[in-house]
Amino acid sequence: MNTPLRVAAFTLGLVAVFGAAVGVGAAVGPFGTATESSPAHTESAHGGGSHAAAGHAEAADAGPGGLQVSEDGYTLALASSTAAAGPATPIAFQILGPDGSAVSAYDREHDVDLHLVAVRRDLTGYQHVHPELGADGVWRAPLALDPGTWRLFADFSPAADGENRTLGADLAVAGSYEPSPLPAPSTVADVDGYTVVLSGELTPGSESELTLAVSRDGVPVTDLQPYLGAYGHLVALREGDLGYLHVHPGEPDDGRAPAPGPHVRFATTAPTAGTYRLFLDFRHGDVVRTAAFTVTVEAHEEHGS
Repeated sequence: MNTPLRVAAFTLGLVAVFGAAVGVGAAVGPFGTATESSPAHTESAHGGGSHAAAGHAEAADAGPGGLQVSEDGYTLALASSTAAAGPATPIAFQILGPDGSAVSAYDREHDVDLHLVAVRRDLTGYQHVHPELGADGVWRAPLALDPGTWRLFADFSPAADGENRTLGADLAVAGSYEPSPLPAPSTVADVDGYTVVLSGELTPGSESELTLAVSRDGVPVTDLQPYLGAYGHLVALREGDLGYLHVHPGEPDDGRAPAPGPHVRFATTAPTAGTYRLFLDFRHGDVVRTAAFTVTVEAHEEHGS
């Protein structure tokens, strides 16, 4: 069965599931349509916005991920392009492979087969969740959705080739909506009584090290808990197109195991100058929290010889 026919069958099979969630008048959106796609290697998502070994992103020329719904024959196929606002709206999707079939075999990255990141296009409402894969090849997860246009990023590595990819698709959530202004650039973020301080600078086209220090009530946190096999996860989204970077902490230079705080270090590359929103997930006291930062990446200055 070709891809359009498989997509149609999947859509019909999920109409009943999404009827209650989306409500009267919600349209079941097309899967893997050309409107969301761009040429296969334009601003390629291949590796650039993905989990990287030892905390390192791919080379700068790989570009950010999540800018397209299809790449290398793989497609992020949402069950519906619309959803209802709510604290636990069910979302379902498939990853379709080059043969049009739903991908069911994945290489595990940091304890899971697929990472789903959702963020409203004004860079609010960030969520990093791990859907469950059904026997029917459908991924399902609840999301807390406010009205507006959301971008969903699927970060995964198909077992067929082991290549990490990040695909992105938009989801419209009905309701009254006013975009929120992006917070001013800052190196300090407060969340639930914790303070996270960011040091280091992103440089376009060059690998940079970022260090995030976690404290609580002025006391450094030295007992961070592993979350998906690491002491922190960092996602960076470029303002405007929401180009996606996802990296993990690097290993200490001396080969020792990473310390459980207060410092969590990352090495990554910003593909271009611009404004980025950084989201750090960390776990302490059996709760995962997210600290967010706005960072401005300055262009290189050209010097004459």
